[in-house]
Amino acid sequence: MTFGLHRGDSPLLVSMPHIGTQIPADLHDAYSIRALSVEDTDWHLDLLYDFLDDIGASVIKPCYSRYVIDLNRPPDDAPMYPGASNTELCPTRFFTGDPLYKPGREPDLQERARRRQNYWAPYHQALATELERIRAQHGYALLWDAHSIRSELPWLFEGILPGLNIGTAGGTSADTSVADAVVAACAGTGQFSHVLNGRFKGGYITRHYGDPQSRIHAVQLEMCRFVYMREDAPFVFEPDLARAVQPQLRNMICHAMAACQKLYER
Repeated sequence: MTFGLHRGDSPLLVSMPHIGTQIPADLHDAYSIRALSVEDTDWHLDLLYDFLDDIGASVIKPCYSRYVIDLNRPPDDAPMYPGASNTELCPTRFFTGDPLYKPGREPDLQERARRRQNYWAPYHQALATELERIRAQHGYALLWDAHSIRSELPWLFEGILPGLNIGTAGGTSADTSVADAVVAACAGTGQFSHVLNGRFKGGYITRHYGDPQSRIHAVQLEMCRFVYMREDAPFVFEPDLARAVQPQLRNMICHAMAACQKLYER
């Protein structure tokens, strides 16, 4: 199995497409030694989001690293952010811009197609099927796409990111009331800096599955690592930091769920 899916009983599906850390043994020799430490993983999101069972969420998580294939990129490998540095469907660079592979060992067209079929397609088939199940049961669905990243990565963006980066694909993947509810939950405490549709507006998952007209609302949260862990190796989870942000994170999701429910009570 290339992913795990837990089915809950609420209208919420949480996707964690970059939490996987495995690289198949037969691919190890192609990567640089540094790549095998999978430094650009969205570390410890399962610990950070440990309240999801309590709110009845469905959760989908891959086993394999984004270095094998990036589940949040389109199957045609079109850039998510034209004009900026982008990583590919089968990434060839770290977030620092350095090469992931030994010289001449990058995946060719055939290998990229194989990975898309073996890793990308099953995840997205399951994600789409689960969203349809939730919508059929509840009349609507909320997709929360969970991510984390280092706050400073000059190859990808200038300066330092806000702690919480909310994305609704520029307002197209979720109703305005849903986005407003998430932002209000952030602003209510003022504890963490936040932005709506800043540098990270949502990747393929948010943009492709978010369809308010079809009663599916998608929100991406790109959270800076410093909010809950050490940003650099050994990438340690910091429980004291996490406990400070978890109530707000839960509140953001619950506000989004309440906004969705309100839409369909009219």
